[in-house]
Amino acid sequence: MDGKDLEILQLLEENGRIPLGELAASLGLSEGEAGERIRALEAARIIRKVTAVIDWEKAGASRVSAIIDLKIAPERDFGYDKIAERIARFRQVDSLYLVSGVYDLQLLVTGKDMNEVSRFVSEQIAPMDHIREAATHIIMKIYKENGNQFFEKEGGERLPLSF
Repeated sequence: MDGKDLEILQLLEENGRIPLGELAASLGLSEGEAGERIRALEAARIIRKVTAVIDWEKAGASRVSAIIDLKIAPERDFGYDKIAERIARFRQVDSLYLVSGVYDLQLLVTGKDMNEVSRFVSEQIAPMDHIREAATHIIMKIYKENGNQFFEKEGGERLPLSF
């Protein structure tokens, strides 16, 4: 992987639907070379998936998301990995991170409503072996996600300025 590959990754992260010709031209590559580099990045599983960022509230299909912090008793010889792999299999889990600080794992989960999220935590996560504590934080409103702002200013609106 070289600097051009890193530039390709940055451009695709900003806009996964950028036309190949536009991507190639912005990097000084031929379309064939740009396509070949993208295929190699996909084969190496560096590019995992191209996806859309959707404002579900605007789509009229609101969902409830929560951040769940977990304290874990690590498993001998496996640490956190085995429990993380088990948790990652649940369809409700969108993201799962090993974090520093008071908690060990942090999950981002989504359900159709608060009851579904609550049931998931109480019936699936809390009873698991090695879970010592769970703290659930319901996401009330999304302002920015994956680099995309979810609020729109009206045209010409100026920020207040003071000296």
